[in-house]
Amino acid sequence: MKVLKKIATLVTLVITTLAVVACSNNKNNTTSSVNIPKKISKKTTITFWNAMVGPLQNNLQELTKEFEKQNPNIKVKLEYQGSYEDIKSKVQNTLQSPNNLPTIAQSYAGYLYTAAQGGYLQDMTPYINNTNVGWGSVNKSDINKTLLEGAQINGTQYGIPFNKSVEVLYYNKTLLDKYDISVPKTMAELKIAAKKIYEKTNHKVVGAGFDNLSAYYTDGMKEEGYNFNSKINFAGSASKNVIKYYANGIKDGYFMIAGSQKYLSVPFANEQVAMYVSASAGEAYVKKGLNGKFEYGVANRPSKYNMARGSDIYMFKHASSMQKAAAFKYIKFLTSKSSQLKWANATGYIPVNNEAVNSAAYKNSTSIKSPAVLEQALKRLYNFPVTKNSETTFNDVSSILSGILSQAKTKNVDSLIKAGKTKFDSDWKQ
Repeated sequence: MKVLKKIATLVTLVITTLAVVACSNNKNNTTSSVNIPKKISKKTTITFWNAMVGPLQNNLQELTKEFEKQNPNIKVKLEYQGSYEDIKSKVQNTLQSPNNLPTIAQSYAGYLYTAAQGGYLQDMTPYINNTNVGWGSVNKSDINKTLLEGAQINGTQYGIPFNKSVEVLYYNKTLLDKYDISVPKTMAELKIAAKKIYEKTNHKVVGAGFDNLSAYYTDGMKEEGYNFNSKINFAGSASKNVIKYYANGIKDGYFMIAGSQKYLSVPFANEQVAMYVSASAGEAYVKKGLNGKFEYGVANRPSKYNMARGSDIYMFKHASSMQKAAAFKYIKFLTSKSSQLKWANATGYIPVNNEAVNSAAYKNSTSIKSPAVLEQALKRLYNFPVTKNSETTFNDVSSILSGILSQAKTKNVDSLIKAGKTKFDSDWKQ
C-alpha cells in the first residue's frame, strides 16, 4: 500500500508539473493570446504620432485619405509631434499614463527601447501572421527582410519599416567629367578623387564630405570589423583610423564638414564641394537646390557596408483590439507596393516593399536618380544595433566628431579623440 501511495503521489506531481508548464507556455505565446477581430465592424479612430513635415506631411496626408476612402470605418488622426527626438520624449513622459499614448508612432527602434522593456509596445508578429489584417506570415509580407529585422527590439518584432533610406554619394558630374575623374567606389578611391579635385581646381573646390558624422563613424567602424556598441574603444586604433581618415582630409583641405550649415547640399549647390555622402531621401532637395546649374550624379556609398536609417511604425499595447487591427491594416496599406511607389517617388525614401523597389516603375523613375543605384545599396545593407542608449550615443557621436574635426587644423587630434572618449563612454552609461 505504501508503494502504491508513493506511485500515486509521483503521478500527481508529474501531472501538476506538466500542467504548470503548459499554462506557462500558453501565457508566453503572444500569438495565441492576442484577440484580432476578423474585420473592422464599427467606426474606429486611430492616432498616429509622426515626424513628417512640409511635403512629407502632405504626401502622408494624401496616402491616408486614400486609405480612409478604402476603409470607411477607420479614421486616422495624423498628429505631428516635431522631430523623432520629440516623439521619444513625449512617449517617455506619457508611459506613466499609457492611455494617453497614441495607437501607433513613428520612431527609431532605439528610442523605444525603454517602452519595449516596460511592456508598453505591441508585438506585431500576431498581426503579421493574421490573414484578415496582415499578410498571413512574414514570408508573405514582401517587406525587405533586413529592414524588418531592424524594427526588432531584443528579437521581438515591435515595428514595421516605413520611411527608410540608405546613404549614397552625390557628385558634380560636370566637374568630374571635366577633369576626367572616375566616380569613387571605395573609401580609398574617394580620398584620391577628393585630392585630385582640390588640386586641379587650385584649392577652390573641396573634394568631398559626409553629411551625417554619426553614420560616417558607424559605417567606418563596421568596415573595421566593429558593430556600434558600448564595447568600442573610441580611442583605440580602429576608431583612430576612422576619425583620422576624415581629420587628415580636413587638415589638407580636400575634405569638409557641414558645420553650422548642417547639410552639405548648400556648398554642393554653390560648387564649393564636388562630392558628398548623404541620405538617399535627400535627393529631391539636392535637385531643387541645383535648379539645373550643373549635372549631378548619384552613386553607391563608396564602402562595403551601408547602414539602413529612417524610421519604423510601432504600436502601443493599451489600444483596443479594434484599434490595433485597424492600425495594422493602415500600416499594411502604407507599406504596400502601390503606396511605397507613390511615397518613394514623391519623397526620395527607398521603398520598403520588395515588389516596389524591383519594379520598372521605380527603377525607371525620371523624377530622381537614386533608384538606379539602390539595388546594389540594398545588397550592402545592415542594421543599426538596438541596445540600451544606442540611439542616444549614436546621435552624440555627431557632435563629438564635429568638435574633433572642426579643430583638426589647429589642435592635436589624438588629444581631441581622448577627450571625445570620455563623452562617448558616459553616453552608454546613462
